[in-house]
Amino acid sequence: SYGLTTMKTRHVDVEGSKVKFRFTGKSGKKHEVAVNDRKLARIIKRCQEIPGQELFQYLDGDTPVSIHSTDVNEYIRDAAGEDFTAKDFRTWAGTVLAASALADVPLSESDAENRAAIVHAVDSVALALGNTRAVCRKCYIHPAVVAAFADGRLANALGSGRAAAGLSKEESRLRRLLAREARAPAKRQP
Repeated sequence: SYGLTTMKTRHVDVEGSKVKFRFTGKSGKKHEVAVNDRKLARIIKRCQEIPGQELFQYLDGDTPVSIHSTDVNEYIRDAAGEDFTAKDFRTWAGTVLAASALADVPLSESDAENRAAIVHAVDSVALALGNTRAVCRKCYIHPAVVAAFADGRLANALGSGRAAAGLSKEESRLRRLLAREARAPAKRQP
């Protein structure tokens, strides 16, 4: 599997503000991810200029020091003051994507159509995160989103309104849903 410690400088191309990552992930799956972000492009370019093959490293004096996933998770815990890891960010992203995919899908009279809508949403998350459908459903989508859709209450539960500071509109809606779900009695999982 490719993680922070095995991403090499050769796996990334930077052209202006565009950054393109090409690498082999878990189970030999090929990934190509493009990001258009001027600040990220500058950071990646600086990382590529450090001697050595590893992309994610910094200089301690003249010595290159590799950045490992444990370093990233330690930084996240310190910055958040809570026990969060990078996986929590992937779970949040997957849950936001699933909620957005299901938010505008009307609940059907047909259980098969509702299951197909859930599968389609999970597949969109799997594609975005580079995981399998099963892994995404189990690990990267909060079950409250699927339960609220299956019960026909997702659109109302997400509500409407403006984005909270620091969150997108979709993230703000999801936060409201999860807060309501946390206060409500436990619901049956579809």
